[in-house]
Amino acid sequence: MILIAVLFPWLSFFLRGKILVGILCVILQCTLIGWLPAAIWAVAAHLDAKNKKRFQRHYQHAHFV
Repeated sequence: MILIAVLFPWLSFFLRGKILVGILCVILQCTLIGWLPAAIWAVAAHLDAKNKKRFQRHYQHAHFV
């Protein structure tokens, strides 16, 4: 998924159901200068979503006294 985020940042957002963000990413990618920020943004968003899922799963199983 990270490879997709680097090569096709807009597709990374589309596959995760973030259609409007994906469209904004396509607009950003229309310039050669915008490609690198879009790729970094897609990878960071992917890693953030992965971490949120992991923390949510961790706190769901945590038992507080």
